[in-house]
Amino acid sequence: MYVDGLSFLEDEREAWRPYEALGSLSDAALDVPVDGAHGWTARDLIGHMVAWQELALTVARELAVDETSRSKAQADADWDARGDAINDELIAEWRALPIAEVRQRLSTVPGELRGYLTVVPESRWIKHADHQDFLVSETLEHYEEHLADLEAVLAAARSAG
Repeated sequence: MYVDGLSFLEDEREAWRPYEALGSLSDAALDVPVDGAHGWTARDLIGHMVAWQELALTVARELAVDETSRSKAQADADWDARGDAINDELIAEWRALPIAEVRQRLSTVPGELRGYLTVVPESRWIKHADHQDFLVSETLEHYEEHLADLEAVLAAARSAG
């Protein structure tokens, strides 16, 4: 449980840093399936991680101007109704994107999320248990959950040379 926004933002920044290595992979390496990462490609991992950051960014934008987030409520209801089918849809969407857009979103969305969180009143995210839990879940916990996938993808790219 965080008591101030700066501590969260510092932890989030450090936790995201390993994922930035995905941006240095070649275009060809981005689309090679990796057994140790659920058969995902680097592009799939980028899409999975950044798509959930984009949801957190949308929620942060809404919390910057309102006490609640309609997008969070809709996402929670959607997850309760459909679960992992959402992730499958996200992967399919990201596989269809031009590689330049994948790279651009990887390089900009995380910083944009941190930037928006700096303008959200702490009473709406740090001092609001449900919103804080959501943001921790979509960032810090999600990054930790997929570290093994990241390591497998990066190792496969190194070995492919």
